[in-house]
Amino acid sequence: MYKNKSFLALIPARGGSKGIPYKNIVKVNGKPLIQYTIDEALHSNFLDRIVVSTDDEKIAEISKKCGAEVPFLRPKQLADDNAKTIDVLLHALHELKKNGKVYDYLVLLQPTQPLRKSWHIDEAINLIVDKQEESLVSVSPVREHPILMRTINKDGKVQNLLKTQSTIRRQDFPTYYKVNGAIYINKINDNFNKSTSLNDNKLAYKMSKKYDLDIDEPIDLEIFKFFISRKVNNSNL
Repeated sequence: MYKNKSFLALIPARGGSKGIPYKNIVKVNGKPLIQYTIDEALHSNFLDRIVVSTDDEKIAEISKKCGAEVPFLRPKQLADDNAKTIDVLLHALHELKKNGKVYDYLVLLQPTQPLRKSWHIDEAINLIVDKQEESLVSVSPVREHPILMRTINKDGKVQNLLKTQSTIRRQDFPTYYKVNGAIYINKINDNFNKSTSLNDNKLAYKMSKKYDLDIDEPIDLEIFKFFISRKVNNSNL
């Protein structure tokens, strides 16, 4: 609860994963990947409830042992490669509402962004409520600057992605940000529906790029394991 507003944290974790089998519960330093997100959510000062949406009994059991709630299992059609995140979120809200549970805001925390900290969550909640906005998305400065990016036309010639002069000093590059997938917050009202595009949430919550890690491919998992082994995210982050 923050300023009399209630916050539901939803962690989506389907069983199917082609790149890394059972990615959401793969062990990293003795902990399932999803636990890193659950732990930080549990340490938030403002989250009222932490729910995992999954179609998989094994993930459900592990999530509950880690301290999250799994009050329902997600239908299989909402757990295949074509399922949309917004549909998963609306399904969860519907299931919870059937039991009389309603909230002011939904906080989406994807388990594949394990470097996000509890204070990031709380700062984002502070920001969206204090700014009186309906939607927020976390962003990080880009690593590969778009000023150096090019497309190639049908004649094989390069074309600038940005319509600006690119022969400038790197330290003079304008700052660009990308959606990093760590935190999405949406006010739960009629505007939050099937047409909602989460990546187009309006209010920006800026995060340092050192927290920007998306576990998508095996190499990402190895990078995270390296961070954990060096205790980077405990002592320096």
